[in-house]
Amino acid sequence: MLQEKITRGKYGDNDKFTCALSLVLVQCFVNYVFAQVLMVSWKHEKDTTRTVYYFSSALTYLLAMICSTMALQWINYPTQVVGKAAKPIPVMILGVLIGRKAYPLKKYLFVLLIVIGVALFMYKDQGKKTLDSSQSFGVGELLLILSLTMDGLTGAVQELIKSESSPTAYSMMLNTNWWSAIISSVGVILSGEIFRFVAFVTQYPEILVYLAGFALMGALGQLFIFYMVAEFGPLPCSVVTTTRKFFTVLASVIFFGNVLLSRQWIGAILVFSGLFLDIFYSKGKSQASKKIPAN
Repeated sequence: MLQEKITRGKYGDNDKFTCALSLVLVQCFVNYVFAQVLMVSWKHEKDTTRTVYYFSSALTYLLAMICSTMALQWINYPTQVVGKAAKPIPVMILGVLIGRKAYPLKKYLFVLLIVIGVALFMYKDQGKKTLDSSQSFGVGELLLILSLTMDGLTGAVQELIKSESSPTAYSMMLNTNWWSAIISSVGVILSGEIFRFVAFVTQYPEILVYLAGFALMGALGQLFIFYMVAEFGPLPCSVVTTTRKFFTVLASVIFFGNVLLSRQWIGAILVFSGLFLDIFYSKGKSQASKKIPAN
């Protein structure tokens, strides 16, 4: 809600906030400070993760966001949503190829159910929001593929981090956002966006309240994301962040009385089926491993 207020709200004489990279920089900086406070407040073991891993995950994370945002200049919002709903797929594939992770066939089927369900649910819900049909075809789809590839690479690097050094969620959050802030800082300076950002905030200081709220909520949310990555791995995290859109829209149905289309109900059933089957399978596997007697 705060992000939509910042990026789609109108200020003064219909001015809009267009400094997307600066918004990312603010978020990364607040995340870093938040993680630094947590690191000081709680005891933790020394993080032995190689710097190149954190730099790589930060770079791919930023590139995924940038490509996804830029894609909206050539494709409509439903296409972007459907494409990003497939995020767990490249996370699984590149996790296997690069992160040396192994998943059972059932896991692939469950994730596929969730992805198809989210796609069905979101596509029609946003179906009326389209862009000019005269816009170019091909560039947007390419950017979307690049964004998904970057998501997969981020997950693969996180698998390597988890398997080699298993740092705490606080440490992962601290180091990832440190490098993200450095990379985005270079971007806003070289592009000159930093001057537009300062000028906009100076002209419309009321946006500072929304920026602060957005950054703080984002930092708290990211803490749970890195906790999931540290404890359970990138794939469960990608499943949660993918279904987040689904639950957001579902909440609007409950609180605002919006009516679902038949294909959206089918999508909802697929999403919940995939989630419950994955939970049931994971729980059963965990209990089976506990029953194996030690030699």
